[in-house]
Amino acid sequence: MQAMANSTQTPSAPPVAAKKPHSFTHHGLTVTDDYAWLRDPGYPTVTDKEVLAHLEAENAWFEARMEPHKPLVDTLFKEMRGRIKEADKSVPQKDGDWLYWIEFEDGAEYKKWWRKPVSGGADELILDEVALAEGKEYFRLGALSVSADGKLLAYAIDDNGSERFTARIKDLTTGELLPDEIPGTLSALVWVAQDKGLVYSLANENWRTDNARLHWLGQPLASDVELYHEDDEGFRVGSSLSANEKWLIVSASDHETSEVRLIPAADPLSGPILVKPREKGVEYDVDERDGVLYVHANDTHENFRLATAPLAAPGEWTTVIAGSDEFYLTGFDLFADFYVIEGRRAGLDQIELRHYDDPAYVQPIKFPEASYSAGLADNPEWAVDRLRLSYESMVSPATVYDYHLADKSLETLKVQEIPSGYDASLYRTERLEITARDGTAIPVSVVMRRDRPEGGPLYLYGYGAYGISIDPGFSTARLSLVDRGFAYAIAHIRGGDDLGRAWYKAGKLERRTNTFNDFVDVARDLIARGHTQAGKIAIAGGSAGGELMGAVINQAPELFGAVAAHVPFVDVLATMLDESLPLTPGEWPEWGNPIEDKAAFDLIRSYSPYDQVTAQAYPPLLVTAGLNDPRVTYWEPAKWVAKLRELKTDGNELLLKTNMGAGHGGKSGRFESLRETAEEFAFILWQLGVEA
Repeated sequence: MQAMANSTQTPSAPPVAAKKPHSFTHHGLTVTDDYAWLRDPGYPTVTDKEVLAHLEAENAWFEARMEPHKPLVDTLFKEMRGRIKEADKSVPQKDGDWLYWIEFEDGAEYKKWWRKPVSGGADELILDEVALAEGKEYFRLGALSVSADGKLLAYAIDDNGSERFTARIKDLTTGELLPDEIPGTLSALVWVAQDKGLVYSLANENWRTDNARLHWLGQPLASDVELYHEDDEGFRVGSSLSANEKWLIVSASDHETSEVRLIPAADPLSGPILVKPREKGVEYDVDERDGVLYVHANDTHENFRLATAPLAAPGEWTTVIAGSDEFYLTGFDLFADFYVIEGRRAGLDQIELRHYDDPAYVQPIKFPEASYSAGLADNPEWAVDRLRLSYESMVSPATVYDYHLADKSLETLKVQEIPSGYDASLYRTERLEITARDGTAIPVSVVMRRDRPEGGPLYLYGYGAYGISIDPGFSTARLSLVDRGFAYAIAHIRGGDDLGRAWYKAGKLERRTNTFNDFVDVARDLIARGHTQAGKIAIAGGSAGGELMGAVINQAPELFGAVAAHVPFVDVLATMLDESLPLTPGEWPEWGNPIEDKAAFDLIRSYSPYDQVTAQAYPPLLVTAGLNDPRVTYWEPAKWVAKLRELKTDGNELLLKTNMGAGHGGKSGRFESLRETAEEFAFILWQLGVEA
């Protein structure tokens, strides 16, 4: 509403961006870009009056076009909010001498963090996000860490969406803030040296974490010690503690290679132990127990193996669980008396307990449904007799379990409550396999009401990048479409790791277009099966999923009746050619390096949504951006929309909404963010002509 408030009158036509000739040349090829001026030369500060005026004009047009549908937005928002328990709390979890939990109060956008002694005593408020967020347009809590003795709390906040956090330390015995303040962090906060030191990483001027630093409590920042510095600009550095809290684990990695160092947590200034020098294409992570390292690595199989190594010879790995085509080993967790591995078999989550002294012993945890999403939740203690688990499916609300090791039983601790009511028996879910054009079977998860007529509207979601799987989980917001006759489908396309590491590799670099083709082929097959009709499919994706949206509407615009592209990564070629941008060097293993590789240049240009906009009809589009977004810069969606307005041959809606005080994730707060979902759904219902 801000843009309308600043406007003197309601706009009668969409804004038309000025065309300013600009071009660049690589590998003997010249690319024109008449909308390059929308990038403020002072970025990350955006002060250019012409740029801001254009974004505000787009926002005003968005508001003007959505104004008649505001009652529908309000209705959807009310529905979505009615499914959220306003006064809610998490299941307390024991960590040392304390039980910790979080609570939301009625109407609160943000949570409060509580604890109380295990031995009994009063509840203690340790962090109040509501108070910290007061008066701020945007608020996000980043890292949060209680010291081992329970007396200090380190936390970090971002109040503009730029993802540069300021870390503070609170004395939990007095409630006072210590004078220590660390601006510009982008990392976990790790307590070391008997809680006298805090390890963190700073975001450098290009928003890259190339360091691990040690801050001594009470000392000036100038005296902080850099424990590790990464010279490869494509790598990022992160720190954590081993499960037994004896080791500081400092990791450096990009999208395909990693390297780990161990430092005694009690003596962080002692020399680090390099586990194994980096080797291109080899990813690994480690933990330690009783002088033995456990290593999760993809050196012998792309689906990873679990190996051990003596601390004295950390690079000599002996296989404990071999990699296999059938089981994708996604991770492991060590505990005092056993360890847990997580993975996927045929795309379905698996959790298995193992014994240190019996490699052949496997204790799988069984769940009640055939298709679901499950994993370890917060398990902070080293010695335990039960495990905290999370579970949900497309028809089953989020559930918290304790798994009791002694009798192998699941104890239900909490099931997501839906105050306005929810009857799971009204819905059905199925897992389809759809054959892509190259013969590959693509899994698709679908949920709908049992009484939905065939051929009705369908919402199709996809991502397909970075090896990120999209699990068949539960969503209360989704019900606002499903209850209006939509089927909701997730296309588990290549580029994610839903079916293992090979699935991921089949959608990256030179095989990137498989991702787009998979999505289009899924849409076509859903039509052929009678699940929906051409023009009745609404599609949505964000970030790299927004790139997907741009690519598929260039390829097959006739299939889709509405498109929501959130913070879309659509100017792929220009971004991958600009190594000054925060993410670019680290992204080359994912997309290719068009600076050095002409083949990569040609391929990226051939699918980059912005570069491939052409004079054709496009479906109705709702596009979002964040002015402070460091991941997908605001000018990517702005340039894309400007070019679409210039070239598209249809009269369909094209709306751009830029959050002027937020970043990659849109607005913060549990209800404010929900309103943006309501706007998206209202746009879809409007464009598909579905009665509200």
